[in-house]
Amino acid sequence: MANAPSDRLIVVGVLSGAHGVRGDVRVKSFTDVPEDLFGLGPLLSETGDVLLEPAKVKPASDHFIVTAKTPRQKEDWDGLKNTRLHVRRSALPPPEDDEFYVEDLTGLDVRDLQGEPVGTVKSVQNFGAGDLIEVAPDKGPAFFVPFTLKEVPEVHFDSRHITLRDPETWADQSDPRKSGSDE
Repeated sequence: MANAPSDRLIVVGVLSGAHGVRGDVRVKSFTDVPEDLFGLGPLLSETGDVLLEPAKVKPASDHFIVTAKTPRQKEDWDGLKNTRLHVRRSALPPPEDDEFYVEDLTGLDVRDLQGEPVGTVKSVQNFGAGDLIEVAPDKGPAFFVPFTLKEVPEVHFDSRHITLRDPETWADQSDPRKSGSDE
């Protein structure tokens, strides 16, 4: 997709601590095809510094055992446990013509069915039951909308906006001042 900022960092995995005492580290992949993680280039910290360049990768039950090109001690890897691994957006393969990365929705304008501005996409989250778009409205608190064809019928990367079917419904549920409570 041409409009995605290529230097933005995307989370693709996490360090799970040392494996043994010889300097290997356990890595959990967040990519659709887990082993594709290691074809994306160096794995970076949240600040863009190189954390891990794999020299050798072995699959394990729900993770990979990685030997790094630059060795670290067991204690170093254990100290980095739960550190998220990133790659630059430009390192990801281009999506197919009828596909996109949900991460590319971040920053798009949000409009209602009549084309009126609602706000911007603050983030895309998934807490286990499907993707949710977090909308930062022009006024009021942010709110979540399920990322379904019913609720988000249109995504336009060319004009950098998405369309929400009924933003008021979701905004009202997120605003405790409108819950009917007299507190």
